[in-house]
Amino acid sequence: MLIQGLDHLVATHGYWLVAAVVALESMGLPLPGETTLVTASVYAGTTHQLDIIVLIAAATCGAIAGDNVGFWLGRQYGYRLLVGYGQRIGLTSRRIKLGQFLFDRHGGKVVFFGRFIALLRMLAALLAGINCMRWPRFLFFNAVGGTVWAAVFGLGAYSFGQQVHQLSRPFAVTSFVAAILLMVGGTWFVRRHEATLAEEAERALPGPLPLY
Repeated sequence: MLIQGLDHLVATHGYWLVAAVVALESMGLPLPGETTLVTASVYAGTTHQLDIIVLIAAATCGAIAGDNVGFWLGRQYGYRLLVGYGQRIGLTSRRIKLGQFLFDRHGGKVVFFGRFIALLRMLAALLAGINCMRWPRFLFFNAVGGTVWAAVFGLGAYSFGQQVHQLSRPFAVTSFVAAILLMVGGTWFVRRHEATLAEEAERALPGPLPLY
């Protein structure tokens, strides 16, 4: 039912629909950005009424624009909320610095690979902003991840048609489970080594937390 409805919307609105849905999902809204791209690419391959290169460009632009809005929201509002009220849920300034330190080391991986995982696709940009990832670095991994993601799923759906719908769901489930396992494992590792990592974070980020 969802795919049938998207078929009609894609035929009517084409590139703008793909760019808008992908952008809104990247900002943190629970919308089917990947499904919309795949459906539009299948439609382009079977009807040739859409240009696949323009379609991939639209998805890429939507991903980059939406992620940058999400990053800005996280930096402007999420970070301030964290600093102001984080202690109420156990996020002391020491732990906030630890998050920033870890994101400075590994944030590029989160932003790039998060593009391929449904949950992280909505949250990666917000998390990058909240953890004060440097914007030029964020933009690089965001742009590369968005481009690769749009090209892989766009060209795959264009070339293989409806078979991609059958493959995309198992891939989404597998990647989601893998992401959960990685997060659980990462959380366990950080908690076990929290004291040592926090000392490294304090050396890297000395002084009080700034309010941007």
